Amino acid sequence: MQTTKNMKNQRKILPFYSLILCLLLTVKAHAVTALSAITPPENYENIYVHALGSDQYASEYIVFVKKAVKAHYHAEHTELVYVLEGTGIMQLGEQQKQVKAGDFIRINQGVIHSVKVTSDKAMKVLSIQTPEFKGKDRIFIDDNQ
Repeated sequence: MQTTKNMKNQRKILPFYSLILCLLLTVKAHAVTALSAITPPENYENIYVHALGSDQYASEYIVFVKKAVKAHYHAEHTELVYVLEGTGIMQLGEQQKQVKAGDFIRINQGVIHSVKVTSDKAMKVLSIQTPEFKGKDRIFIDDNQ
């Protein structure tokens, strides 16, 4: 038989567990994606973009580039790039950098950037845009692009 003291303690703890349960039910599940499993379609021309996720704070993509990404900048976004596969020469402002798998590149807003692929296979990169990228903040340098 339970004592009055034990019953009082249970009544105090029950609201705490109820609160924890409610919090767990309202938290969004975090996605886990095997980036190595993401592949492009066989016959894409030059660039293939696979969206991973997006919210008001950031947008994440896997980008495959066969040949090049033309010079452009982002007026409102910082872009973070992690090279997963391939090699290339990246133009970052006035500097040219050789990039390869394992390299991390931070491209601050307003910095003109481009890449020319130098490997036989496409470059595969993880690109994170912050804040959320809605597709309208890619300003090409040459109007003909």
